[in-house]
Amino acid sequence: MRDFQSENLSHDAVHGYIPFGSGAGGAAGEVSERDIIDDPWIQRLRQIHQLQTAWWVYPTAEHTRFQHVIGVMHLGSRAVANLYDSLREVCPDVPSRGYVESLVRLAGLLHDVGHGPFGHFFDERFLSTFQLSHETLGCAIIRDRLGDRLRRIRRNPNSRLEPGEELDPEQIALLITRPKTGDGADRAPRWLQLLRSLFSGIYTIDNMDFVLRDAYMSGYNARAFDLERLLHYSFFTPQGLTIHSRGMAALVQFMSVRADLFRTVYFHRTVRAIDLTLADLFAESKAYLFPGNPLEHLDQYLRFTEWSLLVDVARWQDSEEPTRRALGQRWQAFLNRQIPWKMACQRNLVFDAPGSERLSIFNHADIVERELRKSLPVGLQSMPLKVDLARHIHRPDTRGPSMGQNFFWDPSRNEPRPLADDQLFRHLPLSHRICRIYAQDDAHAGQLAAALDGLLGTSADDDLTNM
Repeated sequence: MRDFQSENLSHDAVHGYIPFGSGAGGAAGEVSERDIIDDPWIQRLRQIHQLQTAWWVYPTAEHTRFQHVIGVMHLGSRAVANLYDSLREVCPDVPSRGYVESLVRLAGLLHDVGHGPFGHFFDERFLSTFQLSHETLGCAIIRDRLGDRLRRIRRNPNSRLEPGEELDPEQIALLITRPKTGDGADRAPRWLQLLRSLFSGIYTIDNMDFVLRDAYMSGYNARAFDLERLLHYSFFTPQGLTIHSRGMAALVQFMSVRADLFRTVYFHRTVRAIDLTLADLFAESKAYLFPGNPLEHLDQYLRFTEWSLLVDVARWQDSEEPTRRALGQRWQAFLNRQIPWKMACQRNLVFDAPGSERLSIFNHADIVERELRKSLPVGLQSMPLKVDLARHIHRPDTRGPSMGQNFFWDPSRNEPRPLADDQLFRHLPLSHRICRIYAQDDAHAGQLAAALDGLLGTSADDDLTNM
């Protein structure tokens, strides 16, 4: 009989009922999944939106990183249920099913624990100043603040660790970190290296959850792709995470839907205008937002969320300090959704050939802006404008350290092959850029569009770059 006393259920709009371990019936000193979920570091994610600024545009997309990590934890169990047997065939030294499932579930729960306000925007505009990312911060939090409790996890709703097994926080940290050349992962057990593909490959428990969740919450699509088929046809081979040819259509569908979400939601013209405005405000407000390197101030970082930031900046307009007061007035306009930038024109560039994007000036916003201004009539060359080059990698490079983890099974040859060998996969474009010019009004939209078209006509090689 299932031990119902040792689990709780959470009802999720995307996945239905999500079970997680509770503390009831545990041995003395045992820590449950619920204890980790209720930890302030996880509860903090309730105050950070999943869609960093798109929630200002999509009224129903108010979901948070907290809902997302619970979903990723759940998908960790679903993935392990499909993959553990093949992992054991490839790596006989793999720990028990209970160990692997708990490890993947907790890595899913904790993969976003280092995020700051506005998510990846904060990585780019603040954490990068200290050579940090939300991943490096997350690893520090896992090791230093949660490690002792993670070692005392003994079970999840579906399986238990074997006697003598103890979760290693370092392994959780490795799973949530994007692979890089020379990161030392080659010293990790092979089974652990293979599990990294569930977090940093082409289709992961992270991006499968956020595609479903963001599509549903934004109103884009209630059931965006075939999750069941994608998981059913996935397994491990000695080369890595492999999908049978019968599942390739589901994988291509997933990648196409994800690309559509980038175009329609994450890179919506107003979302990008909000990002441009926020970037200017951040650049001038950094010194007031946080006291320094978050690694050196983890206690304060625990309390630093979107909620705290937005409440703080709303008060700045009443400050007696002139600089802070002026910034506060600008922040108040931003909070009232008074965005100074309006899209004047847009062009789409799709790159199909390897290396073609690197050869294009549309790889560099500063170069495009400089050339664009030269092409404008003399009286408009100094007008306020911003160039935005939103980029989505549609078909990742399967050879890089982060992406060289996915393969497809060719039943005619009875062997795994690189994804790039599959015709459906090869049909996808490599990357997509949305080139937009923003101005403070649309009075000169025609001249800006003409100047941009001129750059595309003279600078873009039609054989490499297609509009």
